[in-house]
Amino acid sequence: MDNKYTYARTCVYNINYHIVWCVKYRRKVLTSEISDRLYELVNTIAAEKGFSVAKCRVGDHDHVHCFVSAPPKLSVTQIVKYLKGISGNSLLKEFPEIRKSLWKGQLWSGSYFCETIGSTSEENILRYIERQKNCQL
Repeated sequence: MDNKYTYARTCVYNINYHIVWCVKYRRKVLTSEISDRLYELVNTIAAEKGFSVAKCRVGDHDHVHCFVSAPPKLSVTQIVKYLKGISGNSLLKEFPEIRKSLWKGQLWSGSYFCETIGSTSEENILRYIERQKNCQL
């Protein structure tokens, strides 16, 4: 994120979130192939819903870190709902083998972690997400 500010029609903003969510029961189902598809889905979802994802990485095959920049009209709850809901449904359809490790057809746990990120700590969070274990089973 070179330019800290986004210029919209009615406002200028720099709103960033570090969002983390886990696979239900912390099952280690996010293989390299599934993770690669997840990254594609996350970027597509962001583009369609009006926010951007600067970085997204899977950690330890069972959780996801995303660094998101969003306009003030989108709440964190909406963003997480889009990311988890759409990606979860798509991944379960495209990779039916995931269901063997899960019950009730849900890929993601019901909760998530979120923190706001100011411009001073942005670089640290991006480095932290980048250092997450690469998915190699």
